[in-house]
Amino acid sequence: MASEIHMTGPMCLIENTNGRLMANPEALKILSAITQPMVVVAIVGLYRTGKSYLMNKLAGKKKGFSLGSTVQSHTKGIWMWCVPHPKKPGHILVLLDTEGLGDVEKGDNQNDSWIFALAVLLSSTFVYNSMGTINQQAMDQLYYVTELTHRIRSKSSPDENENEVEDSADFVSFFPDFVWTLRDFSLDLEADGQPLTPDEYLTYSLKELQLINEDEKTQEIIIFQLCIRKFFPKKKCFVFDRPVHRRKLAQLEKLQDEELDPEFVQQVADFCSYIFSNSKTKTLSGGIQVNGPRLESLVLTYVNAISSGDLPCMENAVLALAQIENSAAVQKAIAHYEQQMGQKVQLPTESLQELLDLHRDSEREAIEVFIRSSFKDVDHLFQKELAAQLDKKRDDFCKQNQEASSDRCSGLLQVIFSPLEEEVKAGIYSKPGGYRLFVQKLQDLKKKYYEEPRKGTQAEEILQTYLKSKESMTDAILQTDQTLTEKEKEIEVERVKAESAQASAKMLQEMQRKNEQMMEQKERSYQEHLKQLTEKMENDRVQLLKEQERTLALKLQEQERLLQEGFQKESRIMKNEIQDLQTKMRRRKACTIS
Repeated sequence: MASEIHMTGPMCLIENTNGRLMANPEALKILSAITQPMVVVAIVGLYRTGKSYLMNKLAGKKKGFSLGSTVQSHTKGIWMWCVPHPKKPGHILVLLDTEGLGDVEKGDNQNDSWIFALAVLLSSTFVYNSMGTINQQAMDQLYYVTELTHRIRSKSSPDENENEVEDSADFVSFFPDFVWTLRDFSLDLEADGQPLTPDEYLTYSLKELQLINEDEKTQEIIIFQLCIRKFFPKKKCFVFDRPVHRRKLAQLEKLQDEELDPEFVQQVADFCSYIFSNSKTKTLSGGIQVNGPRLESLVLTYVNAISSGDLPCMENAVLALAQIENSAAVQKAIAHYEQQMGQKVQLPTESLQELLDLHRDSEREAIEVFIRSSFKDVDHLFQKELAAQLDKKRDDFCKQNQEASSDRCSGLLQVIFSPLEEEVKAGIYSKPGGYRLFVQKLQDLKKKYYEEPRKGTQAEEILQTYLKSKESMTDAILQTDQTLTEKEKEIEVERVKAESAQASAKMLQEMQRKNEQMMEQKERSYQEHLKQLTEKMENDRVQLLKEQERTLALKLQEQERLLQEGFQKESRIMKNEIQDLQTKMRRRKACTIS
């Protein structure tokens, strides 16, 4: 059942206290209860640039995230607001508002860089908010982009021969879409007398900045451009007019749309519509959609890494999440198995095979539950743990089945044979011809016992154990029967021995048959695990190829654009990256075929 969201306003998710980042337990508790997939939109920018206003609009509220109207930064750390997604039923829109970058009160850019990196890592759409036009100052303020490779690792142990800064394929698969919002924009969107869209303006501005700078700043601009293209292949730009006169900005959240500039109102509506319609569900490598507990795990992993002095590692975060979820997947599968067996099994079963058939059906469903809920099960350790627990559950049910059968059969013997024992004690069979009467009565009672339903797997063994315990009683009746000759008595003794031996041989055969059934079941269990694992690995392989093809397509698009713009040097770099990625894909496909 989908969880209900009861956040009437934003809550601090990651606190920034005295320069130290800490996850807020109350916010994590809220995340842990949200089971729906999440679209995560984070906004970053200089303080006092109107970030919180846009986030409140996305939340559909006039108030919520604090709007600063003074020179002080109001938002500290990263604040979260979870609301139902207005365009995607069954999804949650998570809005992350960050503290303003460049706050003079902090005097240290270290925290700004980490806030920027966390916003990138946690979001599926990353909004960078700035004032005015795209110029040298705007890019100087966005230098945090060039810091990302020094703040984030994609792999826990990168290949020694692989330059992670130059090869952005791993980053692309993790990083969000990029939206640049330009506030109080006053220029006409045109170039060489031709109108431009905001997206075209973004591309044009980046190109122009390189052309007009011939000093040492040129190299910095090229690096900045490469980082934007490498880390954020999908880019969007929005421009906003000033909403009201400067003196009224302090009351912005109280003003009605009719009191704001009409152009600004429409621009905000276009921005919100784009975010609602185009922002993707937050997804991890392998196509794993992020829900509340998964986002909670990512927050803890990244913040703990920063607090301990390490670089946040995307691969480690996914593996840590996989450990938590795979362990839960094992328990979920076992719980499903127990539920199914509890509903289907009535102990004792008539035969061992009946119990094993029920086990096989429940086991198959349990494995399916695990496969659906697990991911990145390195070396299949959790599936092996599931197999071990299912084997133990099967053995436990077999033991319970034996005990239930023994109890049932012992009770039947007590009811059926007690009258016979009372007759023996009364001396009814201690007379001439009494032995033949006793044997006939014994056969009748055995037949009655065999006719009783659902005695279970121990029926014959319990009966034979009972009869063996009564051999002295049977022999005493035989020896006291005066109508039988000594020879007849000897023959009868031999008949009883032969009958007992035959029963023992039959039980031995039955035991061997049970052992064979157990071995066959173990092989079926192994094959079922292997079958479902193979199907999952194939699905994972297809998903990985799709991700690589997506990355390759983005790089090809970027290379084509670079060629059209004449960035030959950057094109060569991008071409090398594409060739490297194609080589990796060919190797992966070759390994799969082999």
